[in-house]
Amino acid sequence: MGMPSDLGIIDTMVGFPSPDRSQVYKFIQPHLRDEESKSFTMPAAYMFKDIPPEIDPEADPVAVVLMNMDAHGVERAMVNVAKDDREAPRRALRDFPDRFIPCAELDPNGGMDTVRLLERLVTEFGVRAVTTTPFAYRVAINDARYYPLYAKCVELDLPIFVTAGVPGPRVPMADQKVELIDEVCWFFPELKFVMRHGAEPWEALAVKLMIKWPNLYYSTSAFAPKYYPQAIIDYANSRGGDKIIYAGYFPAGLTYERIFSELPNVGFNDDVWPRFLRTNAERILGLNA
Repeated sequence: MGMPSDLGIIDTMVGFPSPDRSQVYKFIQPHLRDEESKSFTMPAAYMFKDIPPEIDPEADPVAVVLMNMDAHGVERAMVNVAKDDREAPRRALRDFPDRFIPCAELDPNGGMDTVRLLERLVTEFGVRAVTTTPFAYRVAINDARYYPLYAKCVELDLPIFVTAGVPGPRVPMADQKVELIDEVCWFFPELKFVMRHGAEPWEALAVKLMIKWPNLYYSTSAFAPKYYPQAIIDYANSRGGDKIIYAGYFPAGLTYERIFSELPNVGFNDDVWPRFLRTNAERILGLNA
């Protein structure tokens, strides 16, 4: 049977194209070395082939995303509404609430201000998840600065999606070592913690920790399907079918054309596909509540 063609996919990582790609990644720019910052476009461009081009300045980014979603069977997409300086995600959510799921990318360095910001975003936009990027904020996954945010996610019953593994941008990796997740899951057993961006080269450890911790999950963001780690595929096909969640990387580093041309060749069992592409995300994001 293979990958179903009429499921209504939920993509847990979608951005909006911009005429100036550097604006999408500017939160990373302060952490790059001077020589990298001067030529800043995409911080991990060396890792990707055929990066989606910057769009025509006259094009509507929301229309571009919807057109791509419709062409590839993506019913709903999770988008970041936390940034005041980018209006496309908030407009997309306002105009197409049945197509977009609001999340909030948050910096733990803000302390209680970040917690209050999350409360406001939940009230104002109905945020369903938090996302965060430890390497960009120079804060380790198990650092005390993250604990108020983790606690608030537990209180609000929100999952948190956290980049883990060696980061693509040329910045130190120590903040994203997968072993750090173990302490967080121990201290916050109720926290729904979703690994983003591969967890490599510690994908075997990621599997071991998912077996250990009931509320630890993995999403496939930023990886072309042909490069999904074999350990993750094997885990999904054995005891981890409820733990692996689809996420793309459109339009940051991957086109939907590439993702969906390669995806059917991933060796998931038939019973894994619906969970991977839709129902795991529905459950974790509380979309049926």
